[in-house]
Amino acid sequence: MKNLIKFNLLVTMCCLLVLPSSAQVKSDYDKDADFSKYQTYSFAGWQDDSDKQINEFDKKRILDALKSEFDKRGMMLKEGDADAKIVLYLVLDNKTSTTAYTDYMGGMGYGPRWGWGMGAGMGSSTTTYSQNDYTEGTMVIDMYDADSNKLVWQGVMTKAIQENPKKREKTIPKSAKKLMKQFPVSAKS
Repeated sequence: MKNLIKFNLLVTMCCLLVLPSSAQVKSDYDKDADFSKYQTYSFAGWQDDSDKQINEFDKKRILDALKSEFDKRGMMLKEGDADAKIVLYLVLDNKTSTTAYTDYMGGMGYGPRWGWGMGAGMGSSTTTYSQNDYTEGTMVIDMYDADSNKLVWQGVMTKAIQENPKKREKTIPKSAKKLMKQFPVSAKS
């Protein structure tokens, strides 16, 4: 019984640590677009001034991580006249996750093993609720053809935001890499 309780507690803790921080990635692209023609790109800014929600350090981390991922795909950042324009959009939302854990403690009692049929006895259970507040961020990356202003690729990532800035130094590039795996052009070694 103690092993079962320990196992349930371990599973609950793993869910608390893993689920809120796992990133959900979605993307879509124009199947008729020729992505081989996009050799250069420029950052066209943040939609609706959504960058006002984050500090300058995180803006730089995001832009550097995306630049690194586009570089791996043979695309070079170019100010001004580029083949593609990249527009970023960010939404931050405060969330609360709730978990419950029930600990059952069996007590003395009579049960079927003693021939009493249904069984009777004492037992107790305790249910513990916990709430965890966190910030969930959704970043949308839109890539437009510079000549036609037509949307050719969109990547969307939703993820719990790390509160610790030192951890964000590592998680932002990892998140950009995960999102760019959905890009129609694969990274070159």
